[in-house]
Amino acid sequence: MDARLRKISALFWVLLSPLLALAEGTRTWEQSKFDDLNKGTAQGVALRSAGGLDLAPAFKALSTTPSAYIWAIAADPQGNVYAAAGAPARIYRITPEGQSTTIFEPQELQVQSLVVDKNGVLYAATNPDGKVYKIEPPAGAGAGKNAQASKTSPAVPWSSSVYFDPATKYIWDLALDDAGNLYVATGDHGEIFRVAPSGAHSVFFTSDEAHIRVLALDSKGNLIAGSDGSGLVYRISPDGKAFVLYSAPKKEITALALDAAGNIYAAGVGEKHPAGPAAPFTITPGTSSTPSHASGPGSGIVITSVTPAAPVTMSNFPAPGTGATGGSEIYRIAPDGSPVRLWTSHEDLVYALAFDEHGRLLAGTGNRGHIFAISGQEEFIDLLKASATQVTAFSKAPGGGLYASTGNLGKVFLLGPAPDSEGTYESDVFDAHIFSRWGRAEFRGEGHVELFARSGNVDNPDRNWSAWEAVDLDRDAEIKVPSARFIQWKTVLHSGNPAPRVDRVTLNYLAKNVAPDFDEVTVQEGVRYQPLPKQAGSDSETGGSQTHYEMPVPAVHDRDSIGVKWAVHDDNDDQMVYSVYYRGEGDGRWLLLKDNLADKFYSFDASLVPDGVYTVKVVASDAPSHSPGEALTSEKESEGFEVDTTPPRIESLSASVEGGQIHVAFRAVDSFSPVARAQYSVDAADWQFVAPVDQLSDAKTETYDFRIPLPSAPGAKSGTGGEIEHVVVVRAYDRYENMASAKTVIAPK
Repeated sequence: MDARLRKISALFWVLLSPLLALAEGTRTWEQSKFDDLNKGTAQGVALRSAGGLDLAPAFKALSTTPSAYIWAIAADPQGNVYAAAGAPARIYRITPEGQSTTIFEPQELQVQSLVVDKNGVLYAATNPDGKVYKIEPPAGAGAGKNAQASKTSPAVPWSSSVYFDPATKYIWDLALDDAGNLYVATGDHGEIFRVAPSGAHSVFFTSDEAHIRVLALDSKGNLIAGSDGSGLVYRISPDGKAFVLYSAPKKEITALALDAAGNIYAAGVGEKHPAGPAAPFTITPGTSSTPSHASGPGSGIVITSVTPAAPVTMSNFPAPGTGATGGSEIYRIAPDGSPVRLWTSHEDLVYALAFDEHGRLLAGTGNRGHIFAISGQEEFIDLLKASATQVTAFSKAPGGGLYASTGNLGKVFLLGPAPDSEGTYESDVFDAHIFSRWGRAEFRGEGHVELFARSGNVDNPDRNWSAWEAVDLDRDAEIKVPSARFIQWKTVLHSGNPAPRVDRVTLNYLAKNVAPDFDEVTVQEGVRYQPLPKQAGSDSETGGSQTHYEMPVPAVHDRDSIGVKWAVHDDNDDQMVYSVYYRGEGDGRWLLLKDNLADKFYSFDASLVPDGVYTVKVVASDAPSHSPGEALTSEKESEGFEVDTTPPRIESLSASVEGGQIHVAFRAVDSFSPVARAQYSVDAADWQFVAPVDQLSDAKTETYDFRIPLPSAPGAKSGTGGEIEHVVVVRAYDRYENMASAKTVIAPK
């Protein structure tokens, strides 16, 4: 080997040695993957699907309303946001400063949808058995330079009137085109109505689906509609001609968004079922122990029961949280009509889609109240968590931000266009399972990031854990927390250049070594255990920690073998090695049968030890996982068991012919165990059982004395068998199936 190769080899072992030590002594807890980080708690911190943390956009509550749900929001050019709410049914006008005013109180149970025209006039749809209302601002409070008047005159009433009554059960969504035509999506009959600025109306499109749930308009004036039932996305031209762009795998299209390139984004929820639509909620007057009242005109209406014919879906009377099952998906339909699935979640239901100032697609979801930013196929950022159950709608806000509304509770939030100044993330609690000493932290990321840690010996950090201690990432990154079983880390991200990010956090620790712990040691006579095939990556090959799953040990019957098997575990998950000893009854010294065993079983030949009563002892050591002198051992003894490999002796065998019978007598003697049974055969006939003289086979010496009919010679008369030679064979077994035999010959007369 030349000098260059020697240097490379030396460097290889220098780099590898810490890794080998780490595998046995020092252990690590690493968090970088989304599934791991998702178990923690984020405040102003976003989680990347590829792993890691970033600062989230600024997100603050603008207004909390008395209503349980806000179903839709729309903003005017001045940044005032209008919120369509339910339980109680209201429309709230909320200024950019957060001042809220109720401007509309219908008799129906909730306001489902609304839009704002360029003059500041609202069109609002109510449910159930609802109508479309036209709500006009007070004089001087519309769009334009006089819009600020409403801020100083909040008590001036807005006027409202019924603009359109479709005479249908449900109105789900509204869309307003540039010409002032209002499109009304309805349920029960799957109709879309068009209402002209003059008030003239007509059925614009009729679907074979029961419900048209969402509407959007593209740059060419086509109406994009999503249905409930078969999850269809329609493109309907201005003259009412429809084309199904996509039949989604999901049952219901809940949200639509269109980008500048002409791509259509659709969210689908719910599993498709062949059955018809479920029955809507039952709404009855009266009282309830947990009522949801609709106050104002028509008060006294209470939701008292939900009686769907099938699991409740969003095609029923809207109630987020009791919605579709089976998660949700987001699809992108290209301008040429080709679809692709962008995002899937098994637990989050998408209620709203919108684009932020940076062109990112945002998805508002329930029932955890998250907002996701979708960046590509199965690439996303878990951006924010609202203090509510569902994020139900988005609308443009001044300065490039977005308004977001929620349900349960009914709130309006402002989502800023830039990252927040600071965000905090607390990891999940890590259980080392053993009292451990904490070493150093390893950090990968950039920007202004702080790291903290705390430890404790109960799984709840609120129960007298240590205080948060800063980890100095610029020096030795030592984790200065007390030794304990549990630990948690926290990071604080501060805005700056470069933008802060956390890619990976790893904590090093050394668990206190504890001795192996035996569960049992069993011994079975007549069993031989077969060696298990060694698998790549197994303990014996890699020296790594033991797997918690153990394959059943194959065994075969072997009367000359004794099998020993044991169950043992190590709380450190150390690799273990075993030694097996035996000791005879009354002996004072243990004798080694086998050492350096990696398997948890051993078989040996019973003939290696004299007949007698024995005990087996197994000693387990965790030496392979520890430095010399630091290993711990434990041991466990089996119950006593007997070894008997010596057959009985047949003594004093005699046979003679007496009175036409053969008289046989013998004695069976065993040195260790009782004689279990005896048999005889005459002239190679079948073996026949014979009982001892006292009828009980329970002694080491048994006497046999019996008579059997004299066999006849071929062709001879009965009873004349004494004229020929007869061979008598006897055999005896002890309790361990050891057998001895003997024979005698009766000579002819």
